[in-house]
Amino acid sequence: MQRMARIQRGAGKTIRERLRGAIARAGTAAPVLTVAVLGTAAMTPAEHSADRLAFRLAAAIRIAPRHALDAARGRPFNGTPAVGALFTVSGGRLADHFCTASVVHSRRGDLLITAAHCLTGEPVGKPGGIVFVPAYHNGKSPYGAWRITAAFVDRAWSSRHDPADDVAFLQAGRPGSQIEKVTGGERLGIGRPPQPVRVIGYPDGAGRPITCQAPSRGFGASQMVFDCDGYADGTSGGPFLTHVSKATGRGTVIGLIGGYQQGGDTPDISYSIRFLAAVAALYKTASGG
Repeated sequence: MQRMARIQRGAGKTIRERLRGAIARAGTAAPVLTVAVLGTAAMTPAEHSADRLAFRLAAAIRIAPRHALDAARGRPFNGTPAVGALFTVSGGRLADHFCTASVVHSRRGDLLITAAHCLTGEPVGKPGGIVFVPAYHNGKSPYGAWRITAAFVDRAWSSRHDPADDVAFLQAGRPGSQIEKVTGGERLGIGRPPQPVRVIGYPDGAGRPITCQAPSRGFGASQMVFDCDGYADGTSGGPFLTHVSKATGRGTVIGLIGGYQQGGDTPDISYSIRFLAAVAALYKTASGG
């Protein structure tokens, strides 16, 4: 029943429905929401055709785990410093967490990465707004709550919600504050092929995040797919991490839950865009060069 509800509303792995086009409208109305004019020049027509074919095949034939009886499942844990939950705020207090984000290394030390569809309809930079709580678990905020002050998305996403561009960079905190000094940051991996990854996400209603290690594999020219159960609403934006340090919990983020079906219509299959030239250009804009 839960999966059917998700399929009907087509909201990917976020808690609630998002209003299409809100980012595009806010791009001119709210200066804190910056839409990078980057286009999709990094992809050739052949690559777009390959993606369209893959999407049609996936719609006709459900891509299931290769070993359904032995499918991996995400396990709850107490989190890791550079990954956390995005929360709405009500009356000055944390309300619901609705997506997942992670800190990425940047020159200013204030940058996060998440799925662009997570921001649709959210009041970025406005009173109340949204906040990021790294390593949130069981009501605890060990590294504080950081206000999101700006967001950066690609024009291909803001204009037509292209699933190949479902990524956003967020600025957290205020001038002079550096979240990366508090939590550390993941390295950004551009052009990395599908490979074994650790994926972390915050399911809707859960007090703790889940984690799962499993292979990712290619899906079309610009996407990846990851088979592990438990990644329900709220896990959108969760990072695909490689080379994770046992000591720090940090690694290299090469993707995130988003893209095709806004990350997946069922908890057992998650999609990600591949981080290619367009993501590199967006990161450069968001990090100030």
